[in-house]
Amino acid sequence: MSRATQDKRAISLSNYGIDHHNIHYQLAPAQLQQETLAKDMGQETSTGTLAVNTGEFTGRSPLDRFIVKDDKTEDEVWWGPINIPFEPKAFDALYDKVIAYLNQKELYVRDAYACADPKYRLAIRVVNEYPWSNMFAYNMFLRPTEAELKGFEPEWTVINAPGFKANAEVDGTRQHNFAILNFTKKIALIGGTGYTGEIKKGIFSALNFILPVNKDTLPMHCSANVGNDGDTALFFGLSGTGKTTLSTDPYRKLIGDDEHGWTPKNTVFNFEGGCYAKVINLSQEQEPEIFGAIKPGAILENVVLDEQGRVDFSDTSITQNTRVSYPIYHIENIQESSMGEDVKHVFFLTADAFGVLPPISKLTPAQAAYHFISGYTAKVAGTEAGVVEPVPSFSACFGAPFMPLHPTRYAEMLSRKMIESGVDVWLVNTGWTGGPYGVGTRMKLKYTRAMISAALRGDLGLYSYDTYHIHSVFGVAQPRECPGVPSSVLSPRATWNNDAAYYETAFKLSNAFRENFKKFEAYANEEIRRGGPQRYAF
Repeated sequence: MSRATQDKRAISLSNYGIDHHNIHYQLAPAQLQQETLAKDMGQETSTGTLAVNTGEFTGRSPLDRFIVKDDKTEDEVWWGPINIPFEPKAFDALYDKVIAYLNQKELYVRDAYACADPKYRLAIRVVNEYPWSNMFAYNMFLRPTEAELKGFEPEWTVINAPGFKANAEVDGTRQHNFAILNFTKKIALIGGTGYTGEIKKGIFSALNFILPVNKDTLPMHCSANVGNDGDTALFFGLSGTGKTTLSTDPYRKLIGDDEHGWTPKNTVFNFEGGCYAKVINLSQEQEPEIFGAIKPGAILENVVLDEQGRVDFSDTSITQNTRVSYPIYHIENIQESSMGEDVKHVFFLTADAFGVLPPISKLTPAQAAYHFISGYTAKVAGTEAGVVEPVPSFSACFGAPFMPLHPTRYAEMLSRKMIESGVDVWLVNTGWTGGPYGVGTRMKLKYTRAMISAALRGDLGLYSYDTYHIHSVFGVAQPRECPGVPSSVLSPRATWNNDAAYYETAFKLSNAFRENFKKFEAYANEEIRRGGPQRYAF
């Protein structure tokens, strides 16, 4: 019998329909790791870190994410291919099936919080079928004290049953896996997938509805850090653009790496208690803070180990989306409160695989709103089946899969906050330079760090013709000089050494921006529409 099994703490789940008592409550990470190893659900690396394989799904499944359509959501949610409606009766029937399944299983339960600011705190109960899923919940949510656990009353519940498979024809799902939000019953129901990211994104999606509608607070898919003078910087970006890497800075304290709220009082708070970082090609030299956070208590997902238990971070044979989750205290230089004030800078990160966007550029308020609504990055060959050359990818507000409301509602809130706080907004290309993917090279991390540091220090000069060049296609202002960065790198056109090929590709991407924005034009004012690139002009 494992140590975890001997250390049960009494809790009843009868109000959820679970009537057995084979339940482990608030187990420590070390206990959950031992449970996982004892059940042959994971391996231990040479450094003592738990490594698991999430099975069939190594990433989120956006087409299998649903929201129950009822009186609370019908007139508020932006229904469509991102927010897919689910019938209340179908939810109840599927919930009963999942509960019947879990009544036959040993369970792991964790009470936790989301939102570091006590005024916005959300109490959460997570019910897991697998011990390592519960360990993930420990890492990623805020951890209550023993005193706070006494009389703990959850407002939202996550029911997580990776081993349960739905019958699509009967249950109303698309296939056997599903992630369903019920805002009336305050339940996130997840089944058929072991990918842990569905757990955190379920609560993130819920907060993306709750905070704007009820709290006048902007939820953001961004990382955040704070400088010695108390200035806060936000880093928006889709997966793989560098949110975690660039916000984890030895000279600034990390607030959080993925999910935050921006309040009417110009304060920012982390939703989470941990980080969930990509580890593809991770190295101690390039990302020492994240590399150092991978120690006992962290969970590596879908990585490949050698016979000695050493991780090969370059091996993508399981997935490109290799991950690690760890509690935020694994990072030394953190903001203890997980809160910040005085937002001064906003960075939009994009991995432009076409290699035409400047490595850094300053945006006007209209351009900022346009690029926020667009949420551009690019897919490269190998990231998805059938992708053989760069493909533009747009995700509104840099997080459309998690946004229940119409994107313009979030954009309007962001624009208002930017104007009220007088922030500088920067578009940062962490993608390719000197040509598109397959021809050019990935922007050097040391250059990107230098540009962001210069922006934070105010070393990119005053906005003027002499210090900035207006990009002839995208209209953004790119600095001519930056400390620590060769001037030639600052001009994407110059890095190509082929003006005709550069402009042909730039206009191709310009057209993709404009085509994508058509679905938002009816909701955007003329100023925002003019914040985008000009039309193809050959």
